[in-house]
Amino acid sequence: MTDATSARPLGAPEQTVWAEHESWVDRIPRSVAMAVIFIAFVSIWQFVHEFEIVSKIILPSPWETAQELVVVGGNLLGGGYLLPSLWITTQEVLIGFAIAVTLGFILGTIVGETSLGERAVLPYLVAIDTMPKVAFAPLFISWLGFGISSKVALAAFIATFPVVVGTAAGLHATDENARMLFRTMGASRLQTLVKLKIPSGLPHFFTGLKIASIGVVAGAITAEFLGGGQGFGHLIRTAASQLDTPRVFALILYLSLLGLATFWFVVWCQRRFVFWHKDTARHEPVG
Repeated sequence: MTDATSARPLGAPEQTVWAEHESWVDRIPRSVAMAVIFIAFVSIWQFVHEFEIVSKIILPSPWETAQELVVVGGNLLGGGYLLPSLWITTQEVLIGFAIAVTLGFILGTIVGETSLGERAVLPYLVAIDTMPKVAFAPLFISWLGFGISSKVALAAFIATFPVVVGTAAGLHATDENARMLFRTMGASRLQTLVKLKIPSGLPHFFTGLKIASIGVVAGAITAEFLGGGQGFGHLIRTAASQLDTPRVFALILYLSLLGLATFWFVVWCQRRFVFWHKDTARHEPVG
């Protein structure tokens, strides 16, 4: 029997037994794929509007929404009455996010680093997270009033648990051999936490931050819906009550930009502080 390896001509490249083939879908440039999805979405939207599958009173056309986007954008750039409302919502999001990150990191460290936290604190956190967050909005409003404090509280309340989970998961994911090495070298528990567990757990921590950066915007807007105020949520509720759906869509799209800005800020921080992680390096832009 002739062996396949010995039959290969001398100097010929060695054949691999298995190789992963990239499909044509995966080879499509990102910009092209996003453009195609956007065009398809707008086309379906226009089709639903044109044939009144959904009432035109409720669903505006893409063109009407685009016109309202220009109007709202012009008002914001010109310093009109919409700009203070956007700034109020932005404050609620940023303060709520900062509180969620701080509180979530502390609780996540307690849960991930101590047996008491994992056995006694975590069940309460899970129980609270399973409760409908919207139901707490009236409580925060009655406790903290109709000002910005109640909105910040609900935003932080919604965004805290993902940070807790990400922090605790990161501390648990530390390599056991590295822990043994630190113990062998006589490192204290605090030194092991600060110099080993927290740095190695940063990828998980930032995963929690990404989820929290999206939830915090939803929390602030929900509180504005239920508790009044002067932010974008109040403007959306007012426009909806007047059946001004193009304005509602335009305000929602600008709010999504606020959420995207928060999310991409977290991504930017991850690329700066967790550049050594393989997933971060893989998505780092060239140049």
